[in-house]
Amino acid sequence: MKISYLTLFPQLMQCYFEDSILKRALQKGLFTIEFINFREFSANRHKKVDRPKVGGGAGMLLEPQPIVEALQAVKQKDSWTIFVTPVAKRFNQKDAKRLAKKRHLIFVCGRYEGFDERLIELYADEVLSLGDFILSGGELAALAMSDAILRNIPGVLGNEDSLEEESFEDGLLEAPAFTKPDEFNGSKIVLEFLKGNHSKIGALKYGMALMRTKYYRPDKRIEHEK
Repeated sequence: MKISYLTLFPQLMQCYFEDSILKRALQKGLFTIEFINFREFSANRHKKVDRPKVGGGAGMLLEPQPIVEALQAVKQKDSWTIFVTPVAKRFNQKDAKRLAKKRHLIFVCGRYEGFDERLIELYADEVLSLGDFILSGGELAALAMSDAILRNIPGVLGNEDSLEEESFEDGLLEAPAFTKPDEFNGSKIVLEFLKGNHSKIGALKYGMALMRTKYYRPDKRIEHEK
């Protein structure tokens, strides 16, 4: 997989791939990345990329010209272009698994008051939001989505089995987990976890995941209960 990031601040994003799991996967060639500063494509002699809103309103909008030219420079036949903006469908784990099958993702990161809407109408394959809150730009959201996507590429994680037990894999939040010692500051591990009966442990984990989901995510529709 290749991921291209169109952003005004490449330096904010590059450091994310300099450590840990994604650094090792990048070094192995499991994916490639590039950062394109679309300011470099501005036809304005001062390299401005924003303009006032037509009809009035606070703030400035990203204008089409530099972003379109940047897209044309990186877009390939099999590219999938994602505009990152809060006024969009919320990204979820199903999206992460689906997008992990794409060969080339392009994330267009917004700034200021967002995009001229014609950019989205004409050039977006998909529009995604990280959640119902506002960030200073789309870079953090694009990185979070990328991390979730790349984890689903074979070989990126050291232990592929960990994907099976993560939150949202069965529509529920992941069950609580414990480590040694058996007792810590007066709090003990649930006894059943220490007995080695994997069938009972599995049933217990499902019940705990169900309760956790109902408590923390009452908005979430639980499709089935065992």
